[in-house]
Amino acid sequence: MSTDGWRNFGLYGASGDPGNVHGGVALGRALEDALERMIVEGGVKSPVTTRRGLTARMRYLTTTKAGPQALADAGITASRSTVRAWTRGTRSPRPANLEAIDTAYWNLRARNVMANPAALKQHLDRGGRGTTMEIHPINQKVVHAPRRRDNLRMRRLQIRYIWDDAVDAMIANDLPALEDAWDDVTAELDSDWGAYTYVSHVGLGT
Repeated sequence: MSTDGWRNFGLYGASGDPGNVHGGVALGRALEDALERMIVEGGVKSPVTTRRGLTARMRYLTTTKAGPQALADAGITASRSTVRAWTRGTRSPRPANLEAIDTAYWNLRARNVMANPAALKQHLDRGGRGTTMEIHPINQKVVHAPRRRDNLRMRRLQIRYIWDDAVDAMIANDLPALEDAWDDVTAELDSDWGAYTYVSHVGLGT
């Protein structure tokens, strides 16, 4: 694809694949994936249907400030004594309540992790060492043949210093700020930067 094709994205057919997006959009999605992994991987591993899994969830929900509201939002209407019995393991919730407890736990954990973006920033910054980023070029099969750049390949870069601003932009759903962060990423590609303004996927080695 020629340079003017990157400036006027879609002029030569690249927008025919909805997976071809601006790098700022792809970066935001990659950050959302990283945040989701942090939520899941740092959470309780045992299923809620096991005593260990239930106890861990109930302790989190009953010792975290917003826990009671999370339970209520998930549809739990049990009395305090019943909730205490679930937490102590002396009574077992019905299947519907187990599902609601699981929902309350993950919703609360997600809110708490998102309320502390510093953890994700530190995870990606790694003490200044940064995070490996894989940049996959657009699918050029939809591009008009004379305008294709078939020499494009997946690029792997070690990205530093953008993470504070990028995470803030992702959480705020600030696409212009994500696009600015993407400009910083593509600057690492020197003269090839324009070919990766739009991409098919961005992966983070987290």
